[in-house]
Amino acid sequence: MTSPRRRLLLNTLRTGALLLGLAATGLASAQPKPIRLLVGFPAGGGTDAIARTLAEKLKDELGTSVVVENKPGAGGQIAAQTLKAGPADGTVLFLTHDHSISILPQVVKNAGFDPARDFIPVVGIATFVNAFAVSGGTPAKSFSEYVAWVKAAGGGKGAVGIPAPASTPEFLVKLVGGKFGIDLVSAPYRGSAPMMADMLGNQIGAGVASIPDFIENHKAGKVRVVAVLGKARQAAMPDVPTFDELGLKGFEDLPYYGIYAPTGTPQKFVTDFSNAVAKVIAMPEVRDHLTAMGLTVGHMSPTQFAAREKAYTAAWTKIIKDTGFVAQ
Repeated sequence: MTSPRRRLLLNTLRTGALLLGLAATGLASAQPKPIRLLVGFPAGGGTDAIARTLAEKLKDELGTSVVVENKPGAGGQIAAQTLKAGPADGTVLFLTHDHSISILPQVVKNAGFDPARDFIPVVGIATFVNAFAVSGGTPAKSFSEYVAWVKAAGGGKGAVGIPAPASTPEFLVKLVGGKFGIDLVSAPYRGSAPMMADMLGNQIGAGVASIPDFIENHKAGKVRVVAVLGKARQAAMPDVPTFDELGLKGFEDLPYYGIYAPTGTPQKFVTDFSNAVAKVIAMPEVRDHLTAMGLTVGHMSPTQFAAREKAYTAAWTKIIKDTGFVAQ
């Protein structure tokens, strides 16, 4: 091959390689960034299980990976602060229940975030109820038997595990004890998973948390859910009475699960993500799985979810005030 032809061939090859490189770079830059889905509780709890169920399906709907990132501690406060500090570009979101958004800012003097200012509701996933469960080491098969056991074996005093201090379960423990004439003291944990571990080990006789936190061990007979909040019995455990039936009324406003983004996140992303979640929770296998966990599954648009949060927060503002609790 002559020298001019060789130079022409080499130049052609170099140009082709350069174009391929630029094309590859363009494709890489066009790929959506992974989405970090923050969870404020340890792996193994109900919130974590919900997040991982959604993340697995959302990657197909969104065309990008959704990575669950556990930031446990302080009842979701650490995760909420992480969300506030995160970029408002759709790459960081926060899946949580009512405690982190509606309760925590009321019971902590400086939570480090203001949901109304720092977050925007993206999508509501479900409502649920909190439940009162006893460990396998207690003889109680019903709530009335638990009350009788505390009076007989504990001299009227009993410790009840809760997933976080100054949480809805803590206020429920106080209200339940007062209603039924027993001195119940809350024992706070860093999430439902360590609380459940102590209940399974019979280190504590009872606990209050959401149905998703209890349901697997309840079905396995390792703990016994003896009462649930709300006016209606739950489809996942129809034999368990409500506290309304037992005489403790006024807890009809149900807590929620949903996803938040930092304020300033583009509206198009919020709408697209909300629509993607709607498709995912409508899938029979996802809906059945979440329902079996004790959730009442239902998509809430950003506007609907904001209204749900506002109503629940208002209801619990009154309850917390009536207990005389002072923010710490």
